[in-house]
Amino acid sequence: MNEFSHIDENGNARMVDVSGKAETERFARASGTIRANQNVIDALAANSVPKGDVFAAARIAGIMAAKRTAELIPLCHPLALSNVSIDFKTFAAQNKIRCECSVKLVGKTGAEMEALTGASVALLTIYDMCKALDKGMEIGEIHLEEKSGGKSGVYRRSEK
Repeated sequence: MNEFSHIDENGNARMVDVSGKAETERFARASGTIRANQNVIDALAANSVPKGDVFAAARIAGIMAAKRTAELIPLCHPLALSNVSIDFKTFAAQNKIRCECSVKLVGKTGAEMEALTGASVALLTIYDMCKALDKGMEIGEIHLEEKSGGKSGVYRRSEK
């Protein structure tokens, strides 16, 4: 029995056939962080980054990325997303910004990859817009926080 849904019986990559699945409400939330120096944290707080409103640009980039995930990840299905939200929280004492991407839809397959892609690209956009202030920024801690809907039901990440 093949444990990997994206591999056929001959070991070839394949797109999973979801045509027989019922449509259900789907939700996924992913998060990640970017660590930066104090200059970046201060500039973000003052909205004085030379390239403009970093969080607005990163929010739009994350939403756009979530919507285009199937163009970036080869075996993902194109999904008609009903909502994508990107939120940021700054932890100044840790020189860290946390990004959270939530995705909703009614469909035959989940939106975990869309949420992960949205969070990742939003963080990459922060890096791009702030790199003149700190080329040593570090993106990480990207993971699925929770998902619901579909055959596998609810998943919530436990703290490690």
